[in-house]
Amino acid sequence: MARQFLSSRIALAIVLSGGFGLAALPLPAAAKEKAAASKITFSPAFSKAAADLDKTMSEASKNPAVTAAADKARAAQTPAAQQAAAAEVDAALGGAKAKLDGAAAAASTPGDKLKLGELTRNYGVLTADPSLQHKGLVAMLDSGVLDPATVGQVQYLAGVTAYQTSDYAGAVQYLKPSFDSGYRDPQNMIERVLADSYKRTNNNAAALDLAQKDLAAAQASGAKPAEETIRTALQSAYDAKDLAKSADLSAELARDYPSPDTWATAAGVVRGLGNFTSDVNLDLMRLMFRTNALKDKRDYFELLQDLDPRKQPGESLKVINQGIAAGKITATDVADFKQTASGRIAADKASLPSLESDARKPGTSIVLTLASGDAFLGYDQPAKAEEIYRLALAKPGGDKGQIQLRIGIALSDQGKYADAKTAFAQVTGKTAPIAKLWAAYADTKLAPAAAPAPATQ
Repeated sequence: MARQFLSSRIALAIVLSGGFGLAALPLPAAAKEKAAASKITFSPAFSKAAADLDKTMSEASKNPAVTAAADKARAAQTPAAQQAAAAEVDAALGGAKAKLDGAAAAASTPGDKLKLGELTRNYGVLTADPSLQHKGLVAMLDSGVLDPATVGQVQYLAGVTAYQTSDYAGAVQYLKPSFDSGYRDPQNMIERVLADSYKRTNNNAAALDLAQKDLAAAQASGAKPAEETIRTALQSAYDAKDLAKSADLSAELARDYPSPDTWATAAGVVRGLGNFTSDVNLDLMRLMFRTNALKDKRDYFELLQDLDPRKQPGESLKVINQGIAAGKITATDVADFKQTASGRIAADKASLPSLESDARKPGTSIVLTLASGDAFLGYDQPAKAEEIYRLALAKPGGDKGQIQLRIGIALSDQGKYADAKTAFAQVTGKTAPIAKLWAAYADTKLAPAAAPAPATQ
């Protein structure tokens, strides 16, 4: 089953009132000189209809009854409570909604429509009504006379209010041009909201492209990308079911921010998309074991089932003992596995010399040779395992990518991380995504990670 392993989805309750004041545009009556200077004109009919409302709205923050009702509207937990609080706001504003409707009927010039949009948006803020806010913001944009310096910000707010009303296509319509213009909100939320809007409109490819561009920009700074940047890109790749890109980003996440949790995330993504058979999945689970990323009984059972204590008693017993010592499993949980492994381990160890001898014979099959290498790897003899895996690689047949991967694992277990990276780079086929994670593991052993890039604003 797919796991919840990446950053959480964006909450709908995004704060909109900050950063864009209630009197952000010229007033039709009180600022005629400023309006003229900016070449924004208002019709006489609109000025008459809107003047009283504009004065009331501009003084709203100083009216205790309005602010108290607006606080109730924002805090409302049900539609009924929000509507009741909105009615209180309207009453405290002296029937602003009716005045707003009257101003709308009188609006005719671009300046009228710009100011009407501002008043509508601000009324929507006070009544905690995102649909009204969106309507006002769109009217401001559509007026054609909005100050170019504020277009990106207004597009962003229009996109977010569309998102809040579950109009995700509308959110994309306004957020994309805002983002492309270079606008970034103070909380740096625009990319996350846009990416989630893409996903909710089933455009995972666009979400992935957006995330990769942000990742490339971070990398261009010469420092490693922020962890959240990588996780955002990884979530998009996972949602797009792109195994190759998910493996690349999983490797980057684990390499740049190595910890048991990030290794569990990285392996979980690749495991979730890879749909590997048990013999392939085994090498991914081995990496989780080495990075302490096995989180619970299910992980340990998966590794033990992939190993099969009847075939790999030594490695199985090592996993069992480590899991019990770490408190992740109990002796009762794995009693059957342990009994099987313990009952076979003495004979299995005694057979190692004959296994090696057989593996070195030219006529031994690749299957038996590979099994011999696995046995030595499981008994912590990686140098011997490497030799035998190389013998298997030279034999006809078999999965050369898998054998090359196990050569790399054996080299890694010897501490030969540079050589291991070389081996992992040669892995092709179905095991290639797993090899990318092993190469990232080797990187963490070779050098410390670079400093993260500064957060973008």
